[in-house]
Amino acid sequence: MPTNEPELRPLSARSVVLSLLLGAQPPELPAKDLARVVAPFGVGGSTLRAALSRMTAAGDLRRTGTGYRIGDRLLERRRRQDEAVRPRTRAWDGDWEMVVVTATGRGPAERAELRTRLTGLRLAELREGVWLRPANLLRPLPAELDPVVQHYTARPALPAAELAARLWPLDTWAATARSLLDRVADAPGPAGRLTAFAAVVRHLVADPVLPGPLLPDDWPGAELRAAYAGYRRELAEQVHARVEPR
Repeated sequence: MPTNEPELRPLSARSVVLSLLLGAQPPELPAKDLARVVAPFGVGGSTLRAALSRMTAAGDLRRTGTGYRIGDRLLERRRRQDEAVRPRTRAWDGDWEMVVVTATGRGPAERAELRTRLTGLRLAELREGVWLRPANLLRPLPAELDPVVQHYTARPALPAAELAARLWPLDTWAATARSLLDRVADAPGPAGRLTAFAAVVRHLVADPVLPGPLLPDDWPGAELRAAYAGYRRELAEQVHARVEPR
């Protein structure tokens, strides 16, 4: 499969329930309303009941006096995901963040976890233990990283656009984003659209969010974010339309 073809993973009943509950305000619905809301997405009654039982036992949902509500842990995870999809930026003055890993003696699992954390902060590894990105994001490094890394401001000698192209596969990201825009435009039915937009979220989390001067022409990041924001509104409207007035 070409590298720019997005992966569309079939959504589980759990994913459908969580996505739709998060479209409700507040994120809580009676069981009978949930059944109506998930039906167009191919989740039947017995499948829904089994999913609700498992999700409640796992702490993903909690029972209330009127129905089911998203648990605090998943609400916090969704908040972090929303921040990743819509990061806050500032004007770029040419400075770069540089994070140097200083801790030693860590095992493979700890090193892999740290790489995941730094990648999630939209840093890219220049060489082993040295991570960079333009200093245009309004976000601090998590305090729990303080014992293992040192954070600096730098001005690399290499031209900024050349360095960015070395650190991130920008053309590949852009090609996948354009493919996703085509897929969401052509996705069949509610379940197909939800599946396609789940892939959009995964791809937006991997957007390096670089300053404009460092991006290739016709960068599709803003268009993909706008499409996702529109879908979030669409999903909330669908939930609202299928919920009985209280």
